[in-house]
Amino acid sequence: MDGVARFARNLRKHRESAGLSQERLAFKCRLHRTEISLLERGVREPRLSTILRLARGLGIPATDLLDGVR
Repeated sequence: MDGVARFARNLRKHRESAGLSQERLAFKCRLHRTEISLLERGVREPRLSTILRLARGLGIPATDLLDGVR
């Protein structure tokens, strides 16, 4: 599994564990829901600033989103 796919899986797992919809996470992170969808499907590679926003919105360390990413 490549890095983008691993990140996508981690993001979805943490979002679902937090009980958040894509729309609610997007609102918390000041992103568009479409951006969350693209990231979770591995269509778009995240920028560092986006990873940090997502981690804050999920209340987790950014390293949790990068677990297993090479």
